[in-house]
Amino acid sequence: MYAPAFNRVDDEDAARLMVARAGAGELVTVGADGYPVATLLPVLWRGDRVLGHLARANPHWRQIGTDSPGLLVVEGPQAYVSPGWYASKAEHGRVVPTWNYTTVHLTGRVRVHDDVGCLRDLVTALTEEHEHARARPWAVSDAPEAYVDGQLRGIVAVELVVERVEAKAKLSQNRSEQDRAGVVEGLRAEGTPGATQVADLMQSDLDG
Repeated sequence: MYAPAFNRVDDEDAARLMVARAGAGELVTVGADGYPVATLLPVLWRGDRVLGHLARANPHWRQIGTDSPGLLVVEGPQAYVSPGWYASKAEHGRVVPTWNYTTVHLTGRVRVHDDVGCLRDLVTALTEEHEHARARPWAVSDAPEAYVDGQLRGIVAVELVVERVEAKAKLSQNRSEQDRAGVVEGLRAEGTPGATQVADLMQSDLDG
């Protein structure tokens, strides 16, 4: 990943939080024909492993050998930045558009697991991760056991053993405080979810 020093996120706890907030990522591996294959899947990052699952009908998992190299790309909020929002536009006009975003790349070795007990534990953990804060959280045990067993036969588990963590937050850190404040204001005026989320991250940086 290309990440200038002022955009690089070196704190692994911060990278883990970015992944947890996104909740899903694109798993990229290389097939036998030498071409990359990617699938978006929900994930949990626990210790040095990222766990997720693929539909059994998805041919991607059959192309993954034991300990195949893999890359998980986890995207956070992103938004277009207009140069018209910079205070410096009025001063000298030497400004151009850009794109602000956050992302985490996890690189390592991928394994596929086809054990029912492993799958049940994974699905239960994923469900608890996304349901625990709800007023009436749904649990896997709320569904009939035979029905759950049938659904589990339709998926396979994948595990990425993480060897390298790269995280980036491109939030106009190379601009002046006045320019960054202008971007925050412009993004909030856009009103789209991505723009609002990027504005929140930028404001947090400005607030120190």
